[in-house]
Amino acid sequence: MAILGIDEVGRGPWAGPLVVGACVLGDAQIDGLTDSKKLTAKKREALAPIIREKATIGLGWVSAKELDEIGITAALCKACRIAVKQVHVPFHEIVIDGTINFLRDTPLASHVQVLTKADLLVPEVSAASIVAKVARDDYMHKLAVKYPGYGFEKHVGYGTAAHKKALVELGVCPEHRKSFKPIAELLGITTKTPAKSAKAKGNRGEDAVCEYLKTSGHEIVARNWKNKYCEIDIISKFNGVLCFTEVKYRCGGNGLDAIDKKKLEKMHFAAEFYLAKNDGGAAILAAAEVSGDNYEVTDFLVLQ
Repeated sequence: MAILGIDEVGRGPWAGPLVVGACVLGDAQIDGLTDSKKLTAKKREALAPIIREKATIGLGWVSAKELDEIGITAALCKACRIAVKQVHVPFHEIVIDGTINFLRDTPLASHVQVLTKADLLVPEVSAASIVAKVARDDYMHKLAVKYPGYGFEKHVGYGTAAHKKALVELGVCPEHRKSFKPIAELLGITTKTPAKSAKAKGNRGEDAVCEYLKTSGHEIVARNWKNKYCEIDIISKFNGVLCFTEVKYRCGGNGLDAIDKKKLEKMHFAAEFYLAKNDGGAAILAAAEVSGDNYEVTDFLVLQ
């Protein structure tokens, strides 16, 4: 059974493209495959040409300019689909690192398994992450020559103190992501009115999750459903199954860490209460994480 492994590189940097790697190893045996972040640059650079020679790979690129135009979630989906189209060998299963199916709303969606730490656990995903990382780093090294002084060869676009200092001294170059807060602030751009309160952030977060669910094929049934005993952020329906989603805004750390045992018990109670009042039916619990000033859905996790 051939696996198509998928991983992204460059979601968080202030500059440069987003890159998604896709890889089918088939019968290829390559020693040393693991999460690219756990390898030295020298080891990644040694492994990348071996992977390219022995495996089938695809790379999907979305530029900083296009990322600004369509948003990070749409950029991830687009880069993933570009990468997959370059893979012209058979595969029977798709494993995507993380918790979001970037191939939703495509004929391949039903073949996808999303898996946290897949880049560490699944060799095909490890290989995809290594090739994508090396390709993006190489691109950023070339940018360092084109736009000297920013230190792209060192931080490859990520938000470091040295990068911030260079931005203050040199200004913004065409490869910077103008929709990202540090860059927008330097340019005097107001991307979206910032939420002033926890309630406002919650409302904006729920708006974003509703849009995410609708683009994934869900029908929104209710928002902020509540009574004196319990409440549910979003109730939606997908293929006849009700989905009860808890929305968490991340302001540091992992927003989904707040879904502990006690919270999960409350979610179960609320869902059961709703079902009892509305003639039951098939149902699942889910949690969505929203982060950043642009209120991007950065994680979506089915809890049962």
